[in-house]
Amino acid sequence: MSHPDHPKPHEHEEVEKSKLRTAHAEHTEPHAGPHDPKEINPKMSSDIAYWSKELHVTGDQLHEAIRAHGTHVEKVRAALHHHKTA
Repeated sequence: MSHPDHPKPHEHEEVEKSKLRTAHAEHTEPHAGPHDPKEINPKMSSDIAYWSKELHVTGDQLHEAIRAHGTHVEKVRAALHHHKTA
């Protein structure tokens, strides 16, 4: 009867090792501005957050303006400005 050089670990030890997690690197934003300064991407939460703050509206108001007027920043800005003064 021969013995292996390296004993095979028990199955539960492998499961325990697989549960160990390494720490993730801290997430940092590469820039604080929009993805594209002339277009609003409604699928990017970072764009919605940026432009909502920039245009002083809620995310829902911004989405509604995008649905009605498109994603070009100046068109959305003009529509929201007109809506506020009306």
